Amino acid sequence: MSFTKRTEAYKMKKTILLISLLITLISCKKEKEEEKEPLYPEIKKSAEEVSMELGKEIFNGKGTCHTCHKPNEKLIGPPLALIAKTYKEKGASIPDFLTEKSGPIVDPKQYTMMKANFTITKALTDEERKALETYILSFGP
Repeated sequence: MSFTKRTEAYKMKKTILLISLLITLISCKKEKEEEKEPLYPEIKKSAEEVSMELGKEIFNGKGTCHTCHKPNEKLIGPPLALIAKTYKEKGASIPDFLTEKSGPIVDPKQYTMMKANFTITKALTDEERKALETYILSFGP
C-alpha cells in the first residue's frame, strides 16, 4: 500500500470515528432533571402575619413607639395591652388617632406628650399605620 492510500484510509477512519462520536453525543442529550421538592419547604405567611411583623418593626424602629410604650407596663404612655383592650372595646381606629383624625381614648392626660410624636406617625404610610395597629391589637384579649 502506498503512503497516499494509507493516509486516505487513516483520514477516512478518523472522519467515520468523528461522525460516530457526534451522532452518539447528539443522541445522548441530557434529559431534564425532575423537579425535586425542597428539603425545607417555604412557609408562606398570611397577610396578617406580614402586617404584624411590619408593625413590630415600625414600633421598635422608625415609629419610636417603644420609647414610651411597653407590652404590659405603663412607662410614659399606657401599656399596649390596655391600648389594645380599649380600642377593641370601643371599635376605634388606631390609625385615625395617629393622624389626629380622632382624639385620645386610652389616657387623655398623656395626649400633650403624644402630640410631639404625631409628626412621625403622620409621615408613615397608611399601610404602615395599619400594620402598627395590627401589632398593637395583638396584645389585647
